Amino acid sequence: MSFGIEKRELYTLVKVHAEKLDTHNAPELKTELVVISGNGEKNIVLDLSGCRYCDSSGLRAVLVANRLCEDSIGALIVTGLQPDVASIFRISMLHTVLLIARSVDEAENLLREKGKKNFRPQKE
Repeated sequence: MSFGIEKRELYTLVKVHAEKLDTHNAPELKTELVVISGNGEKNIVLDLSGCRYCDSSGLRAVLVANRLCEDSIGALIVTGLQPDVASIFRISMLHTVLLIARSVDEAENLLREKGKKNFRPQKE
């Protein structure tokens, strides 16, 4: 498996261990994200810090996770975007749709704020 999954207090952390998120492993990521959501998790932090490339299949997997989290009144926060991946997110305008944090710690802080009040972090 090219993903690490760790249940934490406020969210489930999914870390992509592959340098590429593409047609070869994006379906597996999407399946994992659907299972996590199906198990009742509302908040997912997706750490892409090890990922240097993402194609449209990877973007679709991220969007599926975002929809699942929003449907359950939770949040998907994407962290650790490397320059090329961040560029793809900007070109596809996903930076206007997704919550993006620089690090897992920053994402966790956003979720803690959200828990304190009905806070909805602003999208970058």
